[in-house]
Amino acid sequence: MTKANFHGLLALLCLATTLSTTAQLTSLPSGGNKKAAVTERIGLTDVTLTYDRPAVKGREGQIWGKLIPEGYTDQGFGTSKAAPWRAGSNENTTITFTSDVMVEGKPLPAGKYGFFIAYSPSECTLIFSHNNSSWGSFFYDPKEDALRVTVKPVPLNNEVERLRYEFTDQTENSATIALEWEKLSIPFKVEVNYVEQQLASFRRELRNTPGFNYNSFMQAAQFCATRKVDLEEGLAWADAAISLPGIGDKNFNTLSTKAMVLNALNRKDEADAIMKEALPLGKVTDVHVYARTLIAAKRNKDAFDAFQFNYNKHPNEFTTNMGMARGYSAMGDYKKALDYLKKAQAQAPDDLNKNNIATLLPKLEKGQDIN
Repeated sequence: MTKANFHGLLALLCLATTLSTTAQLTSLPSGGNKKAAVTERIGLTDVTLTYDRPAVKGREGQIWGKLIPEGYTDQGFGTSKAAPWRAGSNENTTITFTSDVMVEGKPLPAGKYGFFIAYSPSECTLIFSHNNSSWGSFFYDPKEDALRVTVKPVPLNNEVERLRYEFTDQTENSATIALEWEKLSIPFKVEVNYVEQQLASFRRELRNTPGFNYNSFMQAAQFCATRKVDLEEGLAWADAAISLPGIGDKNFNTLSTKAMVLNALNRKDEADAIMKEALPLGKVTDVHVYARTLIAAKRNKDAFDAFQFNYNKHPNEFTTNMGMARGYSAMGDYKKALDYLKKAQAQAPDDLNKNNIATLLPKLEKGQDIN
C-alpha cells in the first residue's frame, strides 16, 4: 500500500467513526411515547404546545405521586438537583405564544418557553422557562424562569390513556389549557386583549394591500362602532371608506357605517343627516333593514318614514309591503298594517316567509304590534 493510499484509508476510517457517533436514523421516540403538537388561536394569538405523549400502560394509580413525583427532585443526572417534571416525556415540552398573554392573571411576553410542572395533589406550580431546548428537566435552572403560577389539579371521571393537552372554555379573549393524563387534569387559563390586538392588526393591514379597498376601512370602522372602542379613529376610517382618494366610495354601506360611528359617539343629529344622504343610494333590503334597526331603537316615526321612503321608491313589492306593515304597526295603526301584510302574504317568495306572515296576521287582528 502506498503512503497516499494509507492516508486516504485513515481519513475514511476517521469519517466513518465520526458519522457513527453523531448520525442517527429516524425512529419512534423511546418508551413508545408519541410526539404531538396542538395549536389553537385565542383572539389573534396562536398558542402551540409541542410535547411527547406517554401512555398509562396498565399503571393506573401509579402515575401521580409515584411515576411523577411530588415537587422537585434530584434525578441523578444533569445539573439540576431540584428538577420539576417535564410535563410530558423525552425532550422539553414547549409552549409558544405569538403575542403577549396573561397566564392565570400574570403577564407573559410573546415567545417560546420550556414548560415544567412541580406536581402536588393539592396545588401544582407551572413553570414557563426561557430554556426551551433541553432534554427533559435534567438541566432545569430556576434562574431561567420567565413565569411561575400555581393551579389546583382536577380529578377526571374518565381515564386518559395517553397524555394530552386540551383547549376548553374558549371565548374570543381566553381559553383554559389543560394537561390531562390518567384521571387527573392540570388546567391553566390564558387570556389575551383581543380588542387591542384587533385594532393593532387593522392599523397594520390598512397600510398594506387591504388598505387599497374601501371595504377594509368600512370593516374596521364597524368594529369600532359595534364595540364602542377607539371611536375617533373609527370615524376617520369611516371617512376614508367614503372619500379616500382613489379608494373611497360614497354608497349606502359606507355612509351608514359612518352613521353607526356617529351614533356611538352620541352625535345623533349628524348620524341622521348622513342616513338621509344614504337612503337614496340603498337597495330595497338595505333600507328595510335600516328601518328595522330604527324600530329596535324605539324610533318608530323615523322607522315609518324610512319604510315609506322605500315603498314610494319600490311600490307594491313583497319587501316594501312588509315594511309598511311593520311601519304602521309600530305607529299603532293595526288596520292599515293588516292591509299591507295581506298584500305581502300574496307575494311571499317562499314557505319560510309565508309561515312567518301566518304567525303575524292573528297578532294584527287582535290589535298587537308585530315588531
